[in-house]
Amino acid sequence: MTTPARLARLARPARLARRLTTTCALTTLTLTALTSLSACGSGAPAPHGRDQAAHPSASAPPRPAATLAPGPAGLTPVFKNAPRAPAAAAPTVALTFDADMTADQGPRAAAGERFDHPALVATLRRMKVPATFFMTGRWAEEYPAQAKDIGRDPLFEVANHSYSHYAFTKHCYGLPTLPASRMRADMERAFTAFRKAGVEHPVPYFRFPGGCYDKRALRALAPGGVTAVQWDVVSGDAFATDADAVAEQVLAGVRPGSVVVMHCTRSAAPTTERALRTIIPKLRERGFRFVRVSEQIRAADARG
Repeated sequence: MTTPARLARLARPARLARRLTTTCALTTLTLTALTSLSACGSGAPAPHGRDQAAHPSASAPPRPAATLAPGPAGLTPVFKNAPRAPAAAAPTVALTFDADMTADQGPRAAAGERFDHPALVATLRRMKVPATFFMTGRWAEEYPAQAKDIGRDPLFEVANHSYSHYAFTKHCYGLPTLPASRMRADMERAFTAFRKAGVEHPVPYFRFPGGCYDKRALRALAPGGVTAVQWDVVSGDAFATDADAVAEQVLAGVRPGSVVVMHCTRSAAPTTERALRTIIPKLRERGFRFVRVSEQIRAADARG
């Protein structure tokens, strides 16, 4: 016969389980609320997802980013995409975002033009997508809190897009042209701007403004020890007005190991965030895993 005292003892584990379940549910709701408040330059990073399980914690320095060996005659190496993985391997894709702002655009920013994109960064966090941000030094100066926030989030990495966003060759989308004698200094000035903003661990990757380069530019940057990063998928998001068209172009172009070039500027790429809401789930449906550029370069370096 079961006594009242025995029934009370049997009920204790059930009551404890209910209390634990309630506590976990409240904790989950709290984390969800914090994540929904996250934005470029503010809020807590989203919890780790499947695409970033191997990323370091924010409190620990990441392991050194992989770089490629110098090219012929010691020129800066150029990376376009990772090796196309065999069919049995999980395909990877790297989304990259240029945070563009040229050295002479300060008056436009002062007048209210926005070169940042908080909603885009918040969407990447909410969907737990690793990404690489190629910042200009001038952008980091204009938005230091956002640069620091992106740089401290283990989901992301910050790479160099020059200080001035001036061209490293002639005839590059109408950009002003840097002389070869100033190219390395312009790159190093961007790294200095990152440090001043609080970006502690930028990766040693460089993206040429407009993607324009030649041997003279590769020679000028060689002493800096960076790997130049290009892309194999052009999103077409610059000044685009149709988010669906941007998404379709990316989805049509992505292959295993791809690097996609996009932009993180509200004024110049207003549809990019909306396009991501289609691109990310569609690529996941196709089995793609999102990685940062450093992982793509590591894969290319490992295959030699």
